[in-house]
Amino acid sequence: MKNTQNTALLVMDMQSVMVSMIPDGASIINNTRKALSKARENNIPVIYVVVGFRPGFPEISANNKGFSAAKERFESVDSNDFIKIHPDVAPAEGEVTVIKRRVSAFTGSDLEVMLRAYGIQHMVLCGISTSGVVLSTVREAADKDYRLTVLADCCSDPDEEVNRLLITKVLPRQSDVINVDDWS
Repeated sequence: MKNTQNTALLVMDMQSVMVSMIPDGASIINNTRKALSKARENNIPVIYVVVGFRPGFPEISANNKGFSAAKERFESVDSNDFIKIHPDVAPAEGEVTVIKRRVSAFTGSDLEVMLRAYGIQHMVLCGISTSGVVLSTVREAADKDYRLTVLADCCSDPDEEVNRLLITKVLPRQSDVINVDDWS
């Protein structure tokens, strides 16, 4: 595997509650397991990113259209259960999980601190959803001059057409977009 000294795999919003909302959850989990195996075999740090809020979701402003709509759906879910990563792609001992408060993996989290601590310059991204965390993180990370790779078959979106458009047209403008089997 190339560039392992300054590369990290980011597994984003692979929370059980998120996986249950996408049509191809089993496929995404299986492909993400492959990515995790490759990273771990090659000593590439794995950083998990989850979206999470305090009980009652006080961080969610009524001005935030996306989160305020989701707030109603998730109010009955315990905040600790909400951030649980799907058990089939759960962190191994010693792997870091950061909690973000918005769509981008950087916003409201200590991700950038962890990336600097590891000396990361190249991020390999996978996550749910492509139109949410993946797109927002790619855009922000590109502006911060990180090298980026998106594992297309480790990303999904509730809207399959949006996913296809982002993977084939939008994300390649700022990142390499490949499948997990081509990641080497």
